[in-house]
Amino acid sequence: MATVEGRISHAPMTGEEKKVIFASSLGTVFEWYDFYLAGSLAVYISRTFFSGVNPTAGFIFTLLGFAAGFAVRPFGAIVFGRLGDMVGRKYTFLVTIVIMGLSTFVIGFLPGYASIGIAAPVIFIAMRLLQGLALGGEYGGAATYVAEHAPANKRGAWTAWIQTTATLGLFVSLLVILAVRTAVGEETFGAWGWRVPFLASIILLGISVWIRMQLHESPVFERIKAEGKTSKAPLTEAFGQWKNLKIVLLALFGLTAGQAVVWYTGQFYTLFFLTQTLKVDGTSANIMVAVALLIGTPFFVFFGSLSDRIGRKPIIMTGCLIAALCYFPLFKALAHYTNPTLEAATLKSPIVVIANPDECSFQFNPVGTSKFTSSCDIAKSALSKSGLNYENLAAPAGTLAQIKVGETVVETYDGKAADAKAKGAAFDKTLSGTLKSAGYPAKADPALINWPMAIVVLTILVIFVTMVYGPIAAMLVEMFPARIRYTSMSLPYHIGNGWFGGFLPATAFAIVAAKGNIYSGLWYPIVIALATFVIGMLFVKETRNSAVYDSD
Repeated sequence: MATVEGRISHAPMTGEEKKVIFASSLGTVFEWYDFYLAGSLAVYISRTFFSGVNPTAGFIFTLLGFAAGFAVRPFGAIVFGRLGDMVGRKYTFLVTIVIMGLSTFVIGFLPGYASIGIAAPVIFIAMRLLQGLALGGEYGGAATYVAEHAPANKRGAWTAWIQTTATLGLFVSLLVILAVRTAVGEETFGAWGWRVPFLASIILLGISVWIRMQLHESPVFERIKAEGKTSKAPLTEAFGQWKNLKIVLLALFGLTAGQAVVWYTGQFYTLFFLTQTLKVDGTSANIMVAVALLIGTPFFVFFGSLSDRIGRKPIIMTGCLIAALCYFPLFKALAHYTNPTLEAATLKSPIVVIANPDECSFQFNPVGTSKFTSSCDIAKSALSKSGLNYENLAAPAGTLAQIKVGETVVETYDGKAADAKAKGAAFDKTLSGTLKSAGYPAKADPALINWPMAIVVLTILVIFVTMVYGPIAAMLVEMFPARIRYTSMSLPYHIGNGWFGGFLPATAFAIVAAKGNIYSGLWYPIVIALATFVIGMLFVKETRNSAVYDSD
């Protein structure tokens, strides 16, 4: 841990200090904007690049394509973290933003599956991988750069502005999507309009590069460079020495893993839940989430500033705990306020899948090849795709699965039978009519959405995010010595957020499909957040009074 050192400032920020925060934060906003477009537009990407597989598999495949960018973020942290500790903070995160912007622009004009076949999803995944690598190097550089400029008593407040960038990037992406959708109409947006936000990234790239070129190198890095104390082998020093490696592990399991799942549950899974499960139209869902983000974003700076007074650890741990305890009631409230008809139908006419468990597959299909042809798979696939709650009841071997909606039974069929296509059409028609008769809505009724209460619920979820995320940049910077800081803090942050957080939508979607309960996917973030709370409380030390420069 770095020794206690650093200037204390009670004076207002100078113009140069404001420029450091503004330039670093704005460039990072643009990076997050680029990165999150693929998640916000997953439905259109699925239709365009993964149209060669069935819709359920295509959507899961798209989620995994989105997650691919998260998967490689730790590798980006290693590559660019090493460069940042050896060459400097400024030029390293200048490179990352160029890679991010160009990758996003390519996705915007990439032909679909219908035009170039399998090359479409392959190139899309490749661009997502490049985006992930770039983001892996971006965040650690921006957070380190700002923290190394900040007075010791304002480090939480200053770095909290970097913490707003992920939310603001998502917010900007939702606004751009909404503006384009409104301007061109739903039909045109679905055909090609969804590409415009990707193409617009080239403008943001030009602005970002110009801004980053105006910055000077971090004073801490200049000092250790002048003193000849830069690390010659930051990877070996950070991860090959137990005294540093144990801090990396504590940062991962005692901080960033829980922070990540709270972040992605509150800001991304909510959007998936609204549109895919509750069947709220995309425009309404985007507006609700955007308003909640707008209301909640100032709390990043509030909790970052508060951490300068009472410490980083108490705020982060409290956020993990209360989020885990509140997810089930809050998501049930979200369903109540946005699709009360679905809630009423679920209570009045519960759905039961009666099937032989041995014929039921796990509805997680990462390569998009499974056809789910057993009668059980057909039943569960139809219900999970419709976002419906159902219970599972075992049936004797050799019997076809049945779907019981209230007191009405719908027979399924064997997907391998010669007349499977005809039986499938009849099944879809019968199931649709039965669900409609039982009161299950095909979409959420806009007239029944309680907008104020839905936004209140979403805002609470965003505030949980600000509690765990606002102070964490300062804490990660303070945990590691300056000579290996970029490398050391970037890896646990991006494993936590890239893996634990990034795979949350696909994992939760698969859990829901397997269990039949639309809320069961919440167990994933709840378990991880609670594990982080326990590990953090027991083993992670407070860092508020640590220095950003280690004189040893």
